[in-house]
This record gives sequence, structure tokens and C-alpha cells, in this order.
Amino acid sequence: MNPLRALCRVTVAALAGFALVARATDTPPRLGVDASPSLKTPASPSSTLGPKGFLSRWLLLEPIPGDGRVIDSAVQAAAKKEYFPNQFTILPRAGDKETVNGADYLWHAIDTIHHNVNLYHFAYFLGKPRSNVVFWGVTIIESPEETSGVRLAVGSNAGSVWWVNGQEVVSIYGDRQTSIDDGVSPKLTLKKGPNIVRFLVVQNGGMVDCCARFLDANDQPLTQLTQTLTMPSP
Repeated sequence: MNPLRALCRVTVAALAGFALVARATDTPPRLGVDASPSLKTPASPSSTLGPKGFLSRWLLLEPIPGDGRVIDSAVQAAAKKEYFPNQFTILPRAGDKETVNGADYLWHAIDTIHHNVNLYHFAYFLGKPRSNVVFWGVTIIESPEETSGVRLAVGSNAGSVWWVNGQEVVSIYGDRQTSIDDGVSPKLTLKKGPNIVRFLVVQNGGMVDCCARFLDANDQPLTQLTQTLTMPSP
């Protein structure tokens, strides 16, 4: 065989192999949340907090297309936009569906094994977009007693808005890395029993994650709380 022709065949084969690898990397198979190295499906109805108090159990909605802008006005506009009905009051179950602009998005129950919720892993291992999207998350915090003077402390990459019992309490703006307690709410009161925490994270590109915990009046993490994803029966 002509040496030049053989070299061309090898080069074409190598480029084809590279393209296959690139496509596999860009569009992973739909492996599901449990394929993620940082997330898993909850195995029990409720969970207790770790010694640092980070909220680890969430219902996450598959990422919805957004414009990727993370300045304060854009994040607030994203937080006020109606993506699906009852988005500030809904308490979904895993597998529930929301329809946004004719496309369907599912809710997934997750536990994170780290202090942060890796939303990039969440999207990647579902085969979903990771850039120019918004993520919704919701969880239920069970408090053994009414606790006043607490604050919600959060971090996110990139912009985010957080609500407790329907009230916006803290926001973070800009293209930033997630830092523990990067944004802290004013003092608030957790009711005895269930309290609902909700977030919106606005993603532009690259890594995306968030973290949250409650701090007591002495800025120490609240650890006596439990988390669940369903409201208790009356």
C-alpha cells in the first residue's frame, strides 16, 4: 500500500475516533441521578442534618432554558418570571412533570453526599443542558420547636434567589464560585413543624452548584432539624 495513503487512513480513523469520544463527552447517556459521584436517590422518608448543618435533601427540577445573565437585575427578573404554574407554592413529588414553553421537565429527589448540591452533575448525568439554564429546588425542613433569630446562609455558582415559607430572604448575584455562607439572610423564625425552603439558581456556563444551612442566633449551624420531601399528614 502506498505509505501516504496508509497514513491518511490512520489519520482519518484517529479523527473519527476523536469525534466519537467528543460526542460521548458532550452528550452523555441518560444514566440517571444515581450515576453521579455526588448525588443519590433518597433511601428513606426523612434525613437528619450532619454536624455542619448543610441541607442535603432536595427535589430538583430538570434545568429550564435561561439567558445566562447573572447580574442582579437579570437574576431578579429570572426569579420573578413565571416558568410554570404555582412555582412558588408547589410541593412536587419525584416524577412530577412541569411544562415550560411546550417542553416537559421532571422533578427528581436527590441526596447530596457533600455539603454542596452539584447541579452540574445533576444535569450531566440526566443528559440535560448545563449552560444558560435555571434550576429550581425545594425541600421541607422539620423543626422540633419554633426557633427565632435564625438565618439562612447560602452559597451558589452563579446567581441565586432563596425563599423560606414563601418569603424571599437572600439572593446572590454575579459570576462567582460557591462559598459557604456567602450570602446570609436577615433573622427569621422557623415554625415548629414543616418549613419550606426553595431556590432558583441562574447558570451561565461551567460549573454550577449551591449550598445552604441555617445558623442560630450565635452563628452556629442548626443541626437538630430534619429534612423530608413530603408534607406530614394533618
